[in-house]
Amino acid sequence: MTVVSAFAGMRRVADVLFRAGCPDCRARLELRANALMLAIGGSSRTTFYSFTCTECGAAVRKPAGERIVELLTGGGVRTLRLYSTL
Repeated sequence: MTVVSAFAGMRRVADVLFRAGCPDCRARLELRANALMLAIGGSSRTTFYSFTCTECGAAVRKPAGERIVELLTGGGVRTLRLYSTL
């Protein structure tokens, strides 16, 4: 099976929406992958995701555990690695 035949008939992939909350204004948000950024550090203390609140404009940074990292990377969120893999 080729890639072309595997995706034949597929018209469009639905946008993935992530739900997040703003700690400043308490807004409940639905964000697309391009509105989020994931930073993976060498420990759980340095692994987080961030976004800008669409309601109040606050820069939000929240810790990201293993499950959150898995969901965000699987949903196409851009990722920045803060440690060397060597």
